Amino acid sequence: MLPERRPVVLCADDYGLSPGVSRGILELAREGRISATGSMTNIPAFRTDAPPLRELAGTVGLGLHLTLTAGAPLGAMPRVAPDGRLPPLGRILSASLSGRLPTSEIRGEIERQLDAFAQAMGRLPDFVDGHQHVHVLPGVRGALLAALAARGWRGWLRYPGDRPAAIRARPQARKAAVVAGLGLGFGAAARRAGFATNRGFSGFSDFAEGDGFADAFERSFRALGPAPVVMCHPGEIDEALRALDPVVASRPRELAYLGSDRFAAFLEREGLRLVPGPAT
Repeated sequence: MLPERRPVVLCADDYGLSPGVSRGILELAREGRISATGSMTNIPAFRTDAPPLRELAGTVGLGLHLTLTAGAPLGAMPRVAPDGRLPPLGRILSASLSGRLPTSEIRGEIERQLDAFAQAMGRLPDFVDGHQHVHVLPGVRGALLAALAARGWRGWLRYPGDRPAAIRARPQARKAAVVAGLGLGFGAAARRAGFATNRGFSGFSDFAEGDGFADAFERSFRALGPAPVVMCHPGEIDEALRALDPVVASRPRELAYLGSDRFAAFLEREGLRLVPGPAT
């Protein structure tokens, strides 16, 4: 009898960020090379790109990639986005850590992005995470948990932390440790609110690894937790992407690797099975 393969969620972030990013993610999802993707419902491209993604419901985990640092909010946010544009991460992070985030504005935007997902997909998301991990920040996490509880939601939340030894075993350990620190207490708070989370998280990149990307990405699967999620950021480059995100060169490299024979062989050799959500 063959040994059972180890389940792991491979989640492509940023669906809807641009047509090229969405095309790349759809290609991988249809080929079974990713098993989940989070959508940026506040970005105009999402409205056009949502219908083909909806066809994958039930085979790929479909989540909300809560966005507070890119594009425009879906409603008025006079304190967070007075000019109608969401601020860069540094401003959100500073306001979060100093207790200055207006929770009512944050809650309102979370509700609007959830509504946009439900309208496009016909249901609430399977999971929720955050662009640049904003969903775990103080001042955001409480608003998110309250919004989801009020809707009776029963999906899972992405916890971007892991055991220190596991973080040290993988690429970009310093970045991973910083994010884990910002998310301290998030997993426990989510579980107290009745929500499941992953247990184990990796996939951090410096977005500039060039030809070494494949080796670095494969090291992201070291020391996996009992219910792990690995994130990735594949996509095609287009002008819409260039306008919204300074990180472009790494996306086609990720797309090519995840669609390659090498990645298929890696999954086979490591005994890994891609699944839509973590075991809960």
